[in-house]
Amino acid sequence: MTTQNLPKILGALLLGACSTTALQAAAADTDQATFADALKSGKVAVSLRYRLESVDQDNLDDTALASTLKSRINWTSGTYRGFGAFIEMDDVTAVGDDDYNSTVNGNVEYPVVADPEGTEVNQAYIQYRGDNSVVTAGRQRINLDGQRFVGGVGWRQNEQTYDGYRYQYGAAKGLQLDYSYVYNVNRIFGEDSGKSDLEGDIQLFHATYPVAEGHKVSGFLYELDLDNAVNASSRTIGVDYKGAFGPVKAHLSYANQTETGDSALDYSVPYYLAEVGSAIGPVNAKLGYEVLGADNGTGFATPLATLHKYQGFTDKFLATPGDGVEDLYVGGSMKVGGGKLGVTYHTFTASESSADYGSEIDISYGRKLTDGLTGVIKYASYSADDYSVDTDKVWLMLTASF
Repeated sequence: MTTQNLPKILGALLLGACSTTALQAAAADTDQATFADALKSGKVAVSLRYRLESVDQDNLDDTALASTLKSRINWTSGTYRGFGAFIEMDDVTAVGDDDYNSTVNGNVEYPVVADPEGTEVNQAYIQYRGDNSVVTAGRQRINLDGQRFVGGVGWRQNEQTYDGYRYQYGAAKGLQLDYSYVYNVNRIFGEDSGKSDLEGDIQLFHATYPVAEGHKVSGFLYELDLDNAVNASSRTIGVDYKGAFGPVKAHLSYANQTETGDSALDYSVPYYLAEVGSAIGPVNAKLGYEVLGADNGTGFATPLATLHKYQGFTDKFLATPGDGVEDLYVGGSMKVGGGKLGVTYHTFTASESSADYGSEIDISYGRKLTDGLTGVIKYASYSADDYSVDTDKVWLMLTASF
């Protein structure tokens, strides 16, 4: 037995131990639902998400226009002695002409819209729920700490999910522990892409403790030892704080990242975040400063993050530049016409040089139209200076749930 197989074996043993405990606890309880009852009480859900995305990029003559539909169906079982099951299928289809570069369709004359067509199992897992613990085994969604380092990239039509084992312990008002062992990441590029998976030994530790009413501190360790992207292997250790001081909310975070595994790189880089927010009349305003550092030409990497949430909607900084990046942003949101309007302005500079990368304005509006139907409109404009090119993006999206 190799040590690389140890986390998988421990995960299987942990699920087996939960099974034995649940069976023993239920032995004296004749009122437990039967296995057949759990299957019969299962629920089916269906959702459809249509999106039109336009990308106008200065270095390409053609404007991308991606018209795509994501169809999702899932089934959630009932509970049998603490156990349940879940399976979810997704299909992404281009509606009309595919006048965009999906990363696999070969239309390289257009800007990238990373929504390739395809059908696949998005999630499929068995789960055990105890009094203060949850154990999940299989393909699953994992979102940690606002998804800055680990998330599902739910904005894209093909969601990012994780194959492995996850153990969660604790209650909302006490210590919470979260550990995942992941052996494969199903990325947004689909099964036809050479970038479809990140394989390896990935361990995700996360702990949160409410130090006082309205204040909580989290610590985390993310170990990414990757087989098919060796130089992306990294170890990230950090701490995160969220708290409220009357009407002012504060968010502070710090992390350090180094290479690990078989990476040929040699670097040690910091991450910083400081953000404050408060209600000013009808507007929920925020001011923030985020730094992803660099060392020896290597920037702080977040390959598992939901990157569309950070550093601007145009996604210019999906990979951190070799000189790092500093993002100074100000924004706000408010209720308008039964929906929510949000506006954020970013200025981007290098953290390790005097380069002025550029600036961006992001505008979004979302509204519930009817029961089960929501609409979203977004616009983003990046004005380049020393990095990338001028880019404008527009999204129109409708989501129906049944």
